[in-house]
Amino acid sequence: MRLKGKVIIVTGSTTGIGKAIALRCAAEGAQVVLHGLEKDWGEAVLQQIGAEQAVLHIEDLQTEGCAERLVALADERFGKLDAVVNNAAWVVSSDFDSVDRPFLEKVLSINSIAPFLLIKAALPALAANRGNVLNIGSVNAWSGEPNLLAYSMSKGALMTLTRNLGDSLFRDKGVRVNQINPGWVLTETEKQRKKEHGLSDTWYEDLPNMYAPAGRIIAPEEIAAAAIFWLSDECGPVSGQVMELEQYPLIGRNAPKDASTIH
Repeated sequence: MRLKGKVIIVTGSTTGIGKAIALRCAAEGAQVVLHGLEKDWGEAVLQQIGAEQAVLHIEDLQTEGCAERLVALADERFGKLDAVVNNAAWVVSSDFDSVDRPFLEKVLSINSIAPFLLIKAALPALAANRGNVLNIGSVNAWSGEPNLLAYSMSKGALMTLTRNLGDSLFRDKGVRVNQINPGWVLTETEKQRKKEHGLSDTWYEDLPNMYAPAGRIIAPEEIAAAAIFWLSDECGPVSGQVMELEQYPLIGRNAPKDASTIH
């Protein structure tokens, strides 16, 4: 029970990595504020955890006041707040030619600005408990693929935010801020996204060694396992750090010519 007694907000926790993190947090003893856009999926996660240990909030993070409502819900339901997991994100394809200002502003609003605003809203409660923030980024933050331009920019901004606040908030308020950058993760939405790109229903069962040296993609539960360290007191005073969770080095690996059809 590495998180026993802690109260944690996990955004985007109705599916994928966020769902896996929320379930693992609950298994480790935490009380969880679930959040997302999909009410049916969220209620299924809530039922799996149990209403005595979790509460669900359905709302777009871009909506004015959403961050404050999430923080207030944690206090009303569980009496405090110890950690925030900024996981919600819009994973959307785009390249130089397709990106215009409204599209870029929307991606940045969801993936970079909303996490900042939630940290800002949660800071008094987190500071009261010497709590922490865990941002869920992406290895694309380092440069990204040509067809993930706006998404990569937004995750680069999130990574800079983590390093900046990981210093200033810990120094001034005792609140740690760290980040996980997952690589390719086999979430429900990723399975569907690749199928929509024309791949087979079982595309993830036969992948090139270039992308999956282990013979498979990382599971959401494996990202969740790493998240527990950063959310728990085991992390100690470590702050402002970014951990990559991928199967291979990010620098020095050249993708094949047909890379765009796979990853």
